[in-house]
Amino acid sequence: MSSSVERNLTSPFFVFLDRDGTVIEEKNYLSKLEDIAFIPGSEAAVARLNRAGVKVVVISNQSGVGRGYFTEAFVQLTHEALRAHLAEHGAHIDAFYFCPHAPEAVCTCRKPRLGMLEQAARDFKMELRGVMIGDRVSDLETGENAGLLRVLVRTGYGEHTLAEDKFRADFVAEDLSAAVEWILRT
Repeated sequence: MSSSVERNLTSPFFVFLDRDGTVIEEKNYLSKLEDIAFIPGSEAAVARLNRAGVKVVVISNQSGVGRGYFTEAFVQLTHEALRAHLAEHGAHIDAFYFCPHAPEAVCTCRKPRLGMLEQAARDFKMELRGVMIGDRVSDLETGENAGLLRVLVRTGYGEHTLAEDKFRADFVAEDLSAAVEWILRT
């Protein structure tokens, strides 16, 4: 086992999840609760992480707020809907963090910056270690910037990201279920 894997997968650790394209289907600025659709197997994957004692945290760029497409209140409602749905499947997200800023804004929270991850580490009083799972280069860069293991999922924009070949991932997974399988057996 490499020292990076050993360091990142020593308990306690985080699994940071991108939201759109990783846990739920990518809708290109989700703006209606009725459009939420979980990627098949995501609920069971989160439940497996919960049973393993891993802190599961969603970090998401939600530039639709900064662009005026929807409000921060809508993002909070979306997260409550996700919590309720996951609870029906015996799963939970330990925390949701999101960046509401447009890409051109100067902030510390927008991925690939580390503001959301650092806030989670402070909130949970844990060392920043674990895995970042997502479908975009910015997700992988976030993981790299934090010294985390990086997993690219092929869902959402994952196939496009894979085709661009502008990233470094420790593992490429078909979906969140396969990513969790890799984490738990590594």
